[in-house]
Amino acid sequence: MACKTYLVEDSALIRDNLVGFLEDVGEAEVVACAASENEAVAWLHSHRDDWELAIVDLFLLQGNGFGVIKACRDRAANQQVVVLTNYATVEMRERSHALGVDAFFDKSSELDLLVDWLESRRAKH
Repeated sequence: MACKTYLVEDSALIRDNLVGFLEDVGEAEVVACAASENEAVAWLHSHRDDWELAIVDLFLLQGNGFGVIKACRDRAANQQVVVLTNYATVEMRERSHALGVDAFFDKSSELDLLVDWLESRRAKH
């Protein structure tokens, strides 16, 4: 069964490519997308039970992914949050983990690790 995934990514080109990639390779069902922090937070608050996985970029058209991650703090036990960014510095990883993300991946070099993580998640559920 496909994992209901919420994608927060500001680049339309990357977003479109990720939707196809996640649905084909990650066996995910992308239920909605957002390009800004405000849009993402509003969707998360009004759709609390409509997602199982949120994949969040850190730099957005408005605001940033940290605000989106904070909005996920009171998520259900079956919901997980992943950061997928081009800004995969040690500081960004540490800050994201301190805010409670379940995993952190570099868009440019760790998509294979994301796929492995998705497969591991699927095996557990």
